[in-house]
Amino acid sequence: MHRVTPARRFPLHTIEASRRLERTAAAALPSHTLMQCAGLAVARLALALAPHARTIWIACGPGNNGGDGLEAAAHLQRWGQHPVVTWLGDEASVPEDARASLARARSAGVTFSATPPAGLGPDDLCIDALLGLGAARAPQGRMADWLRTMRASPAPVLAVDLPSGLNAETGNFAPDSIAGDDHTTPGSWQIQAQNTLSLLSCKPGLFTAHGRDAAGTVWFDDLGVDGSAEPACAWTNGIPPRIHRAHATHKGSHGDVAVIGGEGLNRRGLGMTGAALLAASAALHGGAGRVLVSLFDDGAMTLDPALPELMFRRFEALDLRQLTVVCGCGGGDAVRPVLPQVLSQSPRLVLDADALNAIAADTSLRSLVQARARRGLATVLTPHPLEAARLLGSGSAAVQSDRLAAVRRLADDLACTVVLKGSGTLIATPGEAPALNLTGNARLGTAGTGDVLAGLIGARLAGGAAPFQAACAAVYQHGEAADAWPPDEALTAGAMARRLRD
Repeated sequence: MHRVTPARRFPLHTIEASRRLERTAAAALPSHTLMQCAGLAVARLALALAPHARTIWIACGPGNNGGDGLEAAAHLQRWGQHPVVTWLGDEASVPEDARASLARARSAGVTFSATPPAGLGPDDLCIDALLGLGAARAPQGRMADWLRTMRASPAPVLAVDLPSGLNAETGNFAPDSIAGDDHTTPGSWQIQAQNTLSLLSCKPGLFTAHGRDAAGTVWFDDLGVDGSAEPACAWTNGIPPRIHRAHATHKGSHGDVAVIGGEGLNRRGLGMTGAALLAASAALHGGAGRVLVSLFDDGAMTLDPALPELMFRRFEALDLRQLTVVCGCGGGDAVRPVLPQVLSQSPRLVLDADALNAIAADTSLRSLVQARARRGLATVLTPHPLEAARLLGSGSAAVQSDRLAAVRRLADDLACTVVLKGSGTLIATPGEAPALNLTGNARLGTAGTGDVLAGLIGARLAGGAAPFQAACAAVYQHGEAADAWPPDEALTAGAMARRLRD
C-alpha cells in the first residue's frame, strides 16, 4: 500500500480499464480471493487511521464495494475491534463474492444494524463502502441518508475505492436531481472523505475537479495485481529533474525570454501591465538568462525599479526568431495585431490569457497555431476552464464536466502542449498520456498566479526543455511553491514569482 503523493508517478486508469483489471485478476485467482485481499487492505488502513476507535461504522452497498466493506468488517472483528455494519444488500441478488464476504462477516460475529450507530466521536471511524465504481446516478433513499449522516459526523471517513457518487474519470459527483445537474452545486449527500483507498488501480477522478476535496488523502493498493496490462489514460505528474548548470556557462546559455503583453490604460480606463511584469519576474527567477519585456503601453515604462534586470523593448525591436516568447499576459485587444508575427516566427512560444481569447475568436490565428507543429516549432497553451471553453466552442461547465477529455481534445485539435489549469491541473500533448498534477492548492486562486506559471514555463522552454516536459516541470514547481507557502502569510503572485528557484 502506498500513499499517493507528488513524489512518485502513478498510472491512472479509466473505469473500463479498472473493471478489466478486476475481471482478469479475479479469473486468475481462487474464488473470492480478490475481495478478501481488498477487505484486508481496507481493514489494515482503518486500523492504522483509527487505532483507538470505540466504533467503526462500515456502510456497505449492495454490490462488490459493499463486499469489500463486509470483508474488512470480518477482519476488524477478529482483531478485537468493534465494527458495526449497515448493509443495503439483498441476499437473493447479491453478487457471489459479496455473498461469501457476508457469510464470513456473520461467522466472525460482526454486529449488523439497520441504522447507523449513534454517538460517533472524532476518534471513531466511518467507512464508505457503498458505491465505488458503481456510481451511475446520485444516491437515493437510505444510501443518501447514510452519506448525510457520515458527512455530519465528527468521525473521519475512509472511502473504499472512491467516495460514493464520485465519477472515477471526471472527478465530478453524479448529478443530483435536487441540487441540479450542472456538477457544481453540491448535494447534501456528497461525501468529503479524509482518506480514500483506491484499489487495483488509481483513478484520475480522485485528483481533479471535485475529487481532490472529496477524496482527501489518497492511498493505493494494487492487491498484488500487475496493472501494466492496461494502458494508463494519464499519469500523475512527478518531481521534475533538477536542472544542472555547468560552470562554464553564461547568461546566453540559459536562453532569452521575451514577454509580450501588459496593455496600458485602454479606452475603458483599464490597464494590465502588471500581468506581463509578473510573467517576466517568474521567467527571471525561474532561470532564464535574460528577460525582455515588450508592453503595449506606448513606451511609457522603460524600467521596473523592483526588477532592474528586466530589459524593456518595443515590439518591433524584438528578434522573435531568437527568442522564447510568452505572449498574452494582460495584452487585451492590443495583442491581436502582433499575434500573426509571433505565431509565425517564435521558435518557442507560450500563449496565455488574451492571446488565447484572440485565437478562439479568429480562425486564421487558430490555423497559424496548428501550423507551428508541422514546422517543428514548440507551443504551449495555458488556458483556465473558461479560456479552454472558448477554444473548444463550448462552455466552462462542459470543460469541467470532463477535464481529461477537454485537455486531450485541445492538444489534438491545436497540435501543441496544453495546460488546463484548475484543481488537478492537466498537461496534454499529442501522442502521449496526459499528466495530472498533484501539487498546488486553493491559495493559487488569486490574481496573477497564472501569469507566473506562463513565465515559468517560458524559462523552462528557454533552457532547452521540450514543451511537454517544460510544462510538466513548471506546473509541478508552481504548485509546490504554493504548498510550501507559510500558512500565516498571504500568497501573492508577485511574492511567489520572487521565490521561484530553477
